[in-house]
Amino acid sequence: MENIYIEGSNDVYFVPTVNFDAEKGYCEIAGESFLAETVKFYSPLINWLEDYTTQKLGPLEFVFKLSYFNTSSSKCILDLLKVMKKYQDHGGKVQVYWHYDIDDADMQDALEDYIIDTGVSIELMPIKD
Repeated sequence: MENIYIEGSNDVYFVPTVNFDAEKGYCEIAGESFLAETVKFYSPLINWLEDYTTQKLGPLEFVFKLSYFNTSSSKCILDLLKVMKKYQDHGGKVQVYWHYDIDDADMQDALEDYIIDTGVSIELMPIKD
């Protein structure tokens, strides 16, 4: 299984940095996610995660360090979390961490919604800028 690494950028659109490491069972998405073709960007990540959870069957640590994401990114993130929940429901070990600005009430609300909507346990990691 191939790793995925995408260098983030903040040009016209904001592309998050992605680091999915199959050998370590470590995934990270960081930065801002405001893309022109969100589904096109996230589909390979969702497919990779589905492959990992059906082929690798090892522990998975997923770290989000997103300071901003738009509505279409939010839907794709929800899809990633649903894959993790399915894996967890079938006995897979999943740890999800989300680093967020403690003063960002909108982000806190979104994270609480993710937890309610998916049932995935997300360890919230508040940071103070």
